[in-house]
Amino acid sequence: MQRKLCLSMLGGLAGLSSTPVFAAGGQLDLTSSAVGIFAVVIFVIAYLLVMGEEYLHLRKSKPVLVAAGIIWVAIGWTYMAHGIPGVTETAFRHNLLEYAELLLFLLVAMTYINAMEERRLFDALRAWMVRKGFSYKTLFWLTGFLAFFISPIADNLTTALLMCAVITKVAEGDRKFINLCCINIVIAANAGGAFSPFGDITTLMVWQAGIIKFNEFFILFIPSLLNYLVPALVMNFFIENRKPAALYEEVELKRGAIRIVVLFLLTIASAVACHSLLHLPPVLGMMTGLGYLQFFGYFLRQTLPGSLARKRALAQKRGDEEALKRLGSVVPFDVFSRVSRAEWDTLLFFYGVVMCVGGLGYMGYLALVSDLLYTSWDAVYANIALGLLSAVVDNIPVMFAVLTMQPEMSHGNWLLITLTAGVGGSLLSIGSAAGVALMGQARGMYTFVGHLKWAPVIALGYVISILAHLWLNAESFTVYG
Repeated sequence: MQRKLCLSMLGGLAGLSSTPVFAAGGQLDLTSSAVGIFAVVIFVIAYLLVMGEEYLHLRKSKPVLVAAGIIWVAIGWTYMAHGIPGVTETAFRHNLLEYAELLLFLLVAMTYINAMEERRLFDALRAWMVRKGFSYKTLFWLTGFLAFFISPIADNLTTALLMCAVITKVAEGDRKFINLCCINIVIAANAGGAFSPFGDITTLMVWQAGIIKFNEFFILFIPSLLNYLVPALVMNFFIENRKPAALYEEVELKRGAIRIVVLFLLTIASAVACHSLLHLPPVLGMMTGLGYLQFFGYFLRQTLPGSLARKRALAQKRGDEEALKRLGSVVPFDVFSRVSRAEWDTLLFFYGVVMCVGGLGYMGYLALVSDLLYTSWDAVYANIALGLLSAVVDNIPVMFAVLTMQPEMSHGNWLLITLTAGVGGSLLSIGSAAGVALMGQARGMYTFVGHLKWAPVIALGYVISILAHLWLNAESFTVYG
């Protein structure tokens, strides 16, 4: 029965591929063919399932993985039917290589973030903020600024989750305040990620593509800051000026926590040096950095018995029974357990998106869209529109589509699409990974409708950040290449 089903599917694809297509330079233009329309429909269905992730409880990677397979099978079958086999293999491998570089880069970054989390670095930061007993207004600004400045180094998703944990613990049950703080955190994390190659997957893609140099991202700092500050200043007036009760929580950093942070910074420096000085892919520096962490993990395991013996002796001398119990549960640091805790759903979703968009681009659709947007429209308006689109559609496919289209536009416009794709997702709670994650973490308190009420203010910040970039970085709009 399975064989019959496979044969019937292939027969259906053969029927689709029999529709006349037009060859151009050895590559088929499938945009007006039945097989091309079939591929677009499959992608749209997959993306609707992705957008309904919160309600369907279906991981977002599943539909795009299947869609990517169907689209490339359709392409391969069509080319086979037209007597030009083997051409599609090169195209597929090209897309796969792009994904592999980003996958390994992100995997190392996620491993370091998970290692810091396991060494209780983020718990210590959260406990300090909770212990201080800040006022609501202070908490609002502190979590916002921390989200803005941490997300360029850690990713915006991890940063948002950390800050949300602080807010929900301190203001437990205060729905209005938690909703406002979550909106503020989402905007800050997305804005902070827009001016750093490490802050978001989209900025990482642009940097790895060699379009924008590492140091050039930082000219987006002021536009990104304004994108956060404008809505934050308005929301500030709607926060009660009261002080929650301080909660005492003592968190002890695990051995090696600070040294792992130093190794992470060294890893970033290695990636930047490989790309800027040696003109090698940044992933080389990141994978070398994973080696740093593995050697340090080995050091921690080898020296653990001696460290525990010293701490037990001190605890026994003080008569600290709690410390003795805590030391009895210490387990050796394991790098590979940190790798296994990476956001695999995100990484696999990224694969599906890259292959789907790459397949549609190979069919000719991205050239069509590029001609429509960047020839019919001015590049500035096209990039602003794509930023707005990223509030509904994830910014990863939007940015990958632009990079695949490679429109002829100025350096300033490449910086503009980096900014708009990064901060456009703040307009809706479903527009960014940070927003979706916080809806789950602060369920019932931070909602789609609660975020939507502030959309006009967030849109004002979006507009002002664009105007700031157009004014402050005007000379970059005259530089091409």
